[in-house]
Amino acid sequence: MIETVVLLLDSTLRLSAPLLLACLAGLYSERAGVFDIGLEGKMLAAAFAAAATAAVTGSAWVGLGAALLASLVFALIHGFACITARGEQIVSGVALNFLAAGLTAVLGHAWFSQGGKTPALPRDARLGPIELPFAQTLADIPLLGPIWSELLSGHSLPVYLAFAAAPISWWVLWRTRFGLRLRAAGENPAALDTAGVSVIRTRYMGVMVCGLLCGVAGAYLSLAQSAGFIPNMSAGKGFIALAALIFAKWRPMQAMAACLLFGFLDAAAIRLQGAELPLIGPAPVQLIQAAPYILTVVLLAGFIGRAIPPKAGGRPYVKER
Repeated sequence: MIETVVLLLDSTLRLSAPLLLACLAGLYSERAGVFDIGLEGKMLAAAFAAAATAAVTGSAWVGLGAALLASLVFALIHGFACITARGEQIVSGVALNFLAAGLTAVLGHAWFSQGGKTPALPRDARLGPIELPFAQTLADIPLLGPIWSELLSGHSLPVYLAFAAAPISWWVLWRTRFGLRLRAAGENPAALDTAGVSVIRTRYMGVMVCGLLCGVAGAYLSLAQSAGFIPNMSAGKGFIALAALIFAKWRPMQAMAACLLFGFLDAAAIRLQGAELPLIGPAPVQLIQAAPYILTVVLLAGFIGRAIPPKAGGRPYVKER
């Protein structure tokens, strides 16, 4: 029983990591006043850049750098469209999603001729698991051993970064001058401008942090969770991250809890496939796969209360003369 629970929670952490990274990415952007529907597109572009670069160079770290760069470029495109050109933020995000989905498939087919996929990555070109100290020594100790050696140890770097980023984001947003300015850009940009701080620069900084976090999330998908890139491998994770962000009411620690919930549902759905359910028999694969998304709709529809976004979110800032 303990082993089953530990394995389920281990899968929960692995599946929650990209959701949490994307959710925190959206948090920085939307707290700055720039709504970002394009999290999915940035993750997909980063996943492709990471896998393609790692396949050519044989280095996971060069692939991670390429993922950060690709996601940052997409973030800056979104920032230019929404902040500088004062375009519609939702339309820009949707356009980036379509651009990433089409561009990765076309480039993958042109470069590797494998139907849009990249070649399978060898072990050296992937982000391998990190073993914590004494993991093997403590493995045989009842209860503590499985928790330390199986649940907490053996994850790749992005998983540890994701769960460290949540408390760090709380501290940055609520305990630093940068965080105060970032939140002011989304709540009352005129007051921030009056204080002599550039609203444009602050919003660009929020968008750039969003791009970097999405880059790590995308790299995790293709370099750690999988052994290469598959077309549309993000599979709606960017939209689930947005749902978790709304569910958490734009707060980092609550966002971590929401992503853990969605990751747990996803992990449970995987383990329930083929299981015998009372009155139903073998669990329908389609129903199990749809369960996390169904619960997302149910939770957002009636269990979280009113989620109020940043007051100036979605609106370009025009400096008063």
